[in-house]
Amino acid sequence: MAPRKSFLLRIDPEILQALQRWADEDLRSLNGQIEFLLRKALRDAGRRPGSKKKGRSGGEES
Repeated sequence: MAPRKSFLLRIDPEILQALQRWADEDLRSLNGQIEFLLRKALRDAGRRPGSKKKGRSGGEES
């Protein structure tokens, strides 16, 4: 597995609390939940690295 990178995330406390509750329900760490949601959003938008699907800027019709 590739090494992970760290970065600072500034986030609204209410959003952080909601994410923590969701992570607890899904039996994930907060970090794991955020990464899961980011991967899903990238996949849904067709922007995951190596993805062949193009987003709006790639000429997809809306």
